[in-house]
This record gives sequence, C-alpha cells and structure tokens, in this order.
Amino acid sequence: MEPINRSLNRIKIPSFQERYEATKRQILENEQIQKFLAENAELVTKEMVERSLPKLDEFISQSTTCCKAESTACCKNYLSGFIPKLYILRDNIEIKYEPCEQKRLEDEHRETAKMISSMHMPKDVLKATLKDLMIDDNSRVMIAHKAADFIAQYKQTGELPAKGFYLYGQFGVGKSFVLGAIANELAALKVKSVVVFVPEFLREMKNSIQDQTLNEKIDYVKKAPVLMLDDIGAETMTAWTRDEILGTILHYRMSEQLPTFITSNFDYAGLEHHLAQSQRGDVEVVKAARIMERIKAVTMPIQMAGMNRRNS
Repeated sequence: MEPINRSLNRIKIPSFQERYEATKRQILENEQIQKFLAENAELVTKEMVERSLPKLDEFISQSTTCCKAESTACCKNYLSGFIPKLYILRDNIEIKYEPCEQKRLEDEHRETAKMISSMHMPKDVLKATLKDLMIDDNSRVMIAHKAADFIAQYKQTGELPAKGFYLYGQFGVGKSFVLGAIANELAALKVKSVVVFVPEFLREMKNSIQDQTLNEKIDYVKKAPVLMLDDIGAETMTAWTRDEILGTILHYRMSEQLPTFITSNFDYAGLEHHLAQSQRGDVEVVKAARIMERIKAVTMPIQMAGMNRRNS
C-alpha cells in the first residue's frame, strides 16, 4: 500500500499566493468594483487597492441594491435593511451602510404609527385608510370628501380646522373605520391623534382614581392635537363620568378650538337624551344640554348609512 504522505504529495494544493491572486482577480473583475475604480481613477492607487481588498471583498459578497423582500427581517446582508456603499477615506477604500428602500419604508411606517395613540381600539381600525373606505352610499361619498377637505386645509394652511365630525349611524356601518383612516392620513403629515374607545376609557378612568393617574390621563386626552372619541353613548353613563370626565375634556377642547371627532349610534338629540339619564334614575336635562353644547361646538354632524359590515 502506498504511504499516505506520497499520495498527498501528488495532490496539487494551491499555494496561499495562488489563492490570494485568484480572489484578487475575482474582486477586481466585479463590474461594480470596476465602475467605482473608474469613477475614482484620479484618487485610487495600486497600493490603496491592495490595502482595501478585504473591504472590496466584503462589498461584493452582499446585495448592493434593495432586494424588495417582504421585510428587512428577510434581508441577507450583514446589516439587515442596509446596503453597502464604497467611498474613499484617508487613502483607503471604505464601506458605509445606508438604509435600503424597504428599511426606509418600514421606518416611515413606524414613525407614522407613533403619531397615533390608541386607547382600547381594534388593530384593524388603526390600519384603515381613506382609500379603503367603501363608497357604496351617498353619505360615504360626502364623508370621504369632507375628510379630504379636512386634510387639505391642514396641508394648505398648516393649521387644523377647529371642528371635527360627529359621525352617527347604525351598528357596523364603518364609523370607527373612518376615524382610523383620518388618523392615518394625519399621521402621515406628522399630526398626532389620540383615538379612544369611550366605554372602556370611562371604565379605566374609574380605576385610575385608585392608582392616582386620573388627572394625568384626562390631561393627555383633552390636550391631544386631534382627539377621536369612538362609540360615545354605548357606555353606562354616570353623572361623574359625564360631568367630570367628558365635560372636562370637551370644555377644554371647545375653549382651545381643538378638532374632535366623535362616533355614536345616536344623533345629537338621541345622545342628549342618553346623557340626561343618570344611573340613579334621575333625568338631568340641563347637565346633558351643557355637554351637548360643547359637542356641537367641536363637531359637525354627519349621518353615515350603508350596510352592516360586521355581519357581511
């Protein structure tokens, strides 16, 4: 049997220099490397290229354009969501990493999401856009136009209109969806909205008395640049939640002329009747009228019709 050493000697193993030269050729024959060297021919020297071969190898081993993956989590580059760019720094060729198109898009979406603060609202509502609003009824056409006008006024003047909408109609016609769509349109313009599901919010306010966060939460809501109160009238109203919570919030917004959007199954008259009924069985017409005066000061009433989409 032939000794193993003799067999190994017959196997031609490339020397380190040969491997180095092969790798160097592969790098320098790369189309993007050749383009970079040509564009910087007056600055690049042979010695600079030799020193920078590891950086050039790092560059060509990655995608230099956005791969259009579903998310940056699928990116195969060394830094997910970043693409390499070559540049010259102090007689060396270096790499800097810049965010790709997908990364910039995801960052923009995250920044937009920060502009919407939600309290107890469904996630699908918060993803709504005006483009997704089904225009299958005249009232929806009007709502879409009025929402577009609201956005356009801010774009033109840099100031928000003083009044929002009071959207009322039957269950499931998409009133909450409209709030989410407007909030997203405003978020894209860096305008912050606070979107509140009223029944849960009022329950939370009762619990906040114990942990001493009541005033902090009321201040946060009442001072929002744009406030959206969803499903007012669906809660079991007490004199305290009506006068001390809703009354305080609405009075501040009326005084400061801050736009407020409200949805309800009741029209103005129906909501006033609901607000007048206290949990103890009393009918407090004057106090209900006071709340309604504030609601009318910060909203314009719009009836929303259409099919019940929750059952379709």
